[in-house]
Amino acid sequence: VQPFLPQWLAQPKLVQKRIKENLVPIRDVPGIHPKLLKKLQMNGIESFFPVQAEVIPAILQSASNGYLMGQGGYRPKDICVSAPTGSGKTLSFVIPVIQALLDRVVCQVRALVVLPTKELAQQVSKVFNIYTDGTGLKVVSVAGQKSFAKEQEMLVQKKVTGYCSLADIIVATPGRLADHISQTPGFSLTQLRFLVIDEADRMIDDMHQNWLNQVVKAAFQADDNSSSNGLFHRTLPGPVTAASSCHPQIPLQKLLFSATLTQDPEKLQQLGLFQPRLFTSVYSEKKLLGDGTEAEQDTDEKYTLPEGLSQCYVPCDLNSKPLLLLHFMLKMKFSRVLCFTNSKEASHRLFLLIRAFGGVTVAEFSSRLPANERHKTMKEFEQGKIQLLISTDATARGIDIKGVNCVINYDTPQFIRTYIHRVGRTARAGKTGLAFSMVLRIQERRFLQMLKDAGITDIKQHLVKGKLLKPLVQQYEEALLKLEKTVK
Repeated sequence: VQPFLPQWLAQPKLVQKRIKENLVPIRDVPGIHPKLLKKLQMNGIESFFPVQAEVIPAILQSASNGYLMGQGGYRPKDICVSAPTGSGKTLSFVIPVIQALLDRVVCQVRALVVLPTKELAQQVSKVFNIYTDGTGLKVVSVAGQKSFAKEQEMLVQKKVTGYCSLADIIVATPGRLADHISQTPGFSLTQLRFLVIDEADRMIDDMHQNWLNQVVKAAFQADDNSSSNGLFHRTLPGPVTAASSCHPQIPLQKLLFSATLTQDPEKLQQLGLFQPRLFTSVYSEKKLLGDGTEAEQDTDEKYTLPEGLSQCYVPCDLNSKPLLLLHFMLKMKFSRVLCFTNSKEASHRLFLLIRAFGGVTVAEFSSRLPANERHKTMKEFEQGKIQLLISTDATARGIDIKGVNCVINYDTPQFIRTYIHRVGRTARAGKTGLAFSMVLRIQERRFLQMLKDAGITDIKQHLVKGKLLKPLVQQYEEALLKLEKTVK
């Protein structure tokens, strides 16, 4: 059956995927506030990546009449962006959201950014803080880094006249956000103008606590203190009638970002998008001919990988996996390696084993560890003090780890998306990187087929001969005994 795609999915706006050759000087992107241009330059940003150059003006244009109403009184269209990891999606929403809110007078929650993990929320709120510095806009992160009560104090203040908001922009994880909507008195989203959903496909897959419906419900409920027919009274979007267009409403615009945005209209339906526009750099190269006409469409390629990435797979059996990893680290002198396993137990065991073997500075990163320890580990890895970081998929998503030279899939990823996100931790922002996958012989066919189905054909086989691993065996067996004791 040919899938029937709605027009916006079938005919998206294509964004150049070759980052380096298509940088756009920041002054050439129309409509950016001089204050923000200055900030960008202070942070060493002279040019935008293609995604940023396309998406920033689009969002700014939808807020060109101030944030209270769309152009000509219409609701602005929702925007979806699908672009590879490390192509600069965060700035694509940070800049326009801040600019749209620069002229605000009263502090109200007008932008809400929802991310799947604490680490990502931390990363994004850092970027927001850099660019709101000196603007008077307040950014609050509610991702469970602080206690619930502490977050409540940061969000709302009780005055004699009632509650007032202390945040303009909130960066949140879904669970905490849902808790605040239901339990924090005075926390109001009735003035919400932007809802940014980052890593959107994962957020659709685990709609925990049904957070999206709660946000929409909170955004459209009548505020007790505003008169029911005032300027800010919002009704859920319906047919445009004379009555419905006589009082302007604050539109609620959704901005979705993901490296692997689902093409499944049914899933996207859950998001209740309004006349969406899709910007994507996930397309096949041979579509556009020199004269700007489109060649025959080739729909094989569903995902784009970073340009500077070299991919290999190593066929092996279960027992030689740890030896292979040691061979890469000790004999081939890999450094700054991010190594992925499929569970936190597996990553913990592997960590203990490599530590017992010795000779490699190694650390683990998973939800077993408290946040402050994960933060410390991350720092040391970025500084090069740790050569090997063994991780679960907790880091596979969106987290920008500086200077990963190589990604090793110790356990073969079961889904193509997991593969894309894992190997996307290296070769970011136009740099080069290596990705090795250890594939058991029984998984080999399925693994290659999975990549082929996704249009990834440039993966090479890398054979490691048994005799190269021989010298490691004795010490490895001693390490195993040590491990056994530790485990006991």
